[in-house]
Amino acid sequence: MSLTELRSPAGTALLTLAAGLVDGDQLRAVEALRATGAGPELAGEALTQATLRARAVAKFGPDASGMFFTRAGLEQATRLTVADRRAARLAKAGVRTIADLGCGIGADSRAFARAGITVYAVEADPGTAEIAAANTAGLPVTVEHRDAQSVDLSAFDAVFCDPARRAGNRRVFDPRSYSPPWDFIESLTRRPAVIKLGPGIDHALLPATAEAEWVSVGGEVVEAALWCDRLAEVPRRATVLPGDTGRVHEAAQLTGAGDREAEVGPTREFVYDPDGAVIRAHLVAELADTLGANIADPTIAYLYSDEVRATAFARAYRIELVLPFSLKRLRSTLRERGVGRLTIKKRGSALEPEGLRRQLRLDGPNEATVILTRVAGAPVVLVCQPADAS
Repeated sequence: MSLTELRSPAGTALLTLAAGLVDGDQLRAVEALRATGAGPELAGEALTQATLRARAVAKFGPDASGMFFTRAGLEQATRLTVADRRAARLAKAGVRTIADLGCGIGADSRAFARAGITVYAVEADPGTAEIAAANTAGLPVTVEHRDAQSVDLSAFDAVFCDPARRAGNRRVFDPRSYSPPWDFIESLTRRPAVIKLGPGIDHALLPATAEAEWVSVGGEVVEAALWCDRLAEVPRRATVLPGDTGRVHEAAQLTGAGDREAEVGPTREFVYDPDGAVIRAHLVAELADTLGANIADPTIAYLYSDEVRATAFARAYRIELVLPFSLKRLRSTLRERGVGRLTIKKRGSALEPEGLRRQLRLDGPNEATVILTRVAGAPVVLVCQPADAS
């Protein structure tokens, strides 16, 4: 990528023009960019950057318009709301200098710097390191193309590590295949450090002394993070953020030991579908306490209560019917109710929602939600309507 050219006044003008062309015909867009005198390679790069910037708005809001990306870098970068929250917590903990190991395109380094933290960032890929330097220009950030394991960490108040979880174009789920390797990552847990991990990380791999946090944004679990040494505050934390990049201060947090089981009981008037961060953090029992709720099957995370309470950690539904699962009976019930628009949720069921939808062949003016699940080990379907706390 010709970053030097793209960051020049002429390159900036080219990117501005490209931003208005990304939604149209790509061939005509390149021709329009070439008409400015730009060569074919530079015109293509400008259009690629404009396209990536448009996609990046969902993660970075208005900041995306001035940043540079690669496709993989954008996919792996921390969302603005998550990075800003992390940086604010580190600054509140007294962190003034931090080593960012595996900084990617510099999303977290930007957040640290804007929170008043001086950053030394390293990235193993030279092209990505160049992009990180461009994205942190003017901030107290030093970026170097360097291997994370070669950095002397003794000079920093804290360390942030976002290990690469891809091999080529494949996503890597086994921590032993991370880069830097898992033994190095484990060594970081013995100092003040924050380690970003995939949300599917095995709890058995988590050090007992670290705080493990799962974060969801707009209902999607986006990451897990280990807070180590003096930065750890609780064993487990679920953080729920709204999808709007401008509402970083509206985080809801649930904490606990993560080693309890919710009480098992009957289905009741309402069912709650917990946020994925709560489930991943093993905090369903703690959420049940706040809702006066129980589970109805020891392996299923749906919660049941006789009243609906306002919570950021779950979506509530009023249960109208509880039926043993039968396709024929479910179809008949929904048709009797004139249901044509159906939301299908499931947990503990092997049925695929779209396949079930085709089999039901519904046609009517009304809406309903069905939840495919198990109660005391038996497959059931809950016919529901969304419920809001008054």
